[in-house]
Amino acid sequence: MEISHSTIRQIGDYRLVNPEIAGGEIAIRLHYQMLRLRRLEEALRDEYHPADEMRCPIHFCIGQEAVPAALSLLLSTEDFLFSHHRSHGYYFAKGAPLNELFAEIYGRKTGASGGLAGSQDISHPSSNFYSGAILSGAVSIATGAAFGFQLQKKPQISVTGFGEGATDEGAFWEAVNHAGAKKLPLLFVVENNRYATFSDQLKRQNSDNICERVEAFGVRSKKIFGNDAPLVWQTLKDEISRLRNDDGPALVEAYTYRLNSHVGPEDDGINNYRTQEEMEFWKRNCPIRLLQEKLVATGLLNEKLIAEAEETIAQEVANCFDFAKSSSFPKVSDWRALNFNGNSPCADAFLAEENSAIFNPAQSEAKLAPY
Repeated sequence: MEISHSTIRQIGDYRLVNPEIAGGEIAIRLHYQMLRLRRLEEALRDEYHPADEMRCPIHFCIGQEAVPAALSLLLSTEDFLFSHHRSHGYYFAKGAPLNELFAEIYGRKTGASGGLAGSQDISHPSSNFYSGAILSGAVSIATGAAFGFQLQKKPQISVTGFGEGATDEGAFWEAVNHAGAKKLPLLFVVENNRYATFSDQLKRQNSDNICERVEAFGVRSKKIFGNDAPLVWQTLKDEISRLRNDDGPALVEAYTYRLNSHVGPEDDGINNYRTQEEMEFWKRNCPIRLLQEKLVATGLLNEKLIAEAEETIAQEVANCFDFAKSSSFPKVSDWRALNFNGNSPCADAFLAEENSAIFNPAQSEAKLAPY
């Protein structure tokens, strides 16, 4: 069956999840990672109001846990991961400290970005993770990083995760063109959740299938049902392996769905941009539920193990809240220093050389002579 948002809805209840694709141990780890991500996002959502202590907008990824969970088991410490504004899942995927994620959202100096970036622009350099609010901006940066790895013959790969809305931007297609032309070690991961804010993809684009379009640029592509966690893991594993063997770039389009609002904990259903029936379909086919049912049915999981996992995760989340709320706020004496750095020796050297050439024409001509 050709995968699209329309054909997925025709499935009814998805029955094709097969834990053996990944193997029992990996399937259990996938379930645990998805459950961790779901519970931390739900906790942040539930705590956002009425306390109003998180003073930044948050784009939750509830319902979209399969891709981050799979990446968390596949990426190495040296690999770079670049994310759009719905950043928590990708931060999680790179193994960056969760207590620093919470502290950043609370604006504390112990946060991943010193409490100064918030959710949309959070980064963790020591984990090689970076996100950004500019639509498709992270795609461009990921392409530059991959080009750098190639030039320096480094073994790392670059991965960029984003929604289908990013493909509305010209920067995305420029990145795809450059990646295909240079055969960069770059993996594009599109979490196609159908809506950019409140706008249906088919009201913005002629087709909801991005794969065929990127292949014209020399980028290998594959589309999958993004809530089938073992399938997501196997697909990403195969593509990452090919990238490490200089057989890139590639794009994986994972059809999934956010169960939360576009931004914030409030219900954005008042905008009437999606139906209750549609949301109920995706709740029945959420990635955690689909995998958990199969794991229980095959005896790889049981209620006792699930309860133990829930208890461990609940304690982890509580510790993150304690860490964030007990941390102090940052003190910034000069806000200009957050936007630019006056210490720029490289630029100063170029300027000095340029000024010298302007005031010493003979020297300038001598430099140009060989060319």
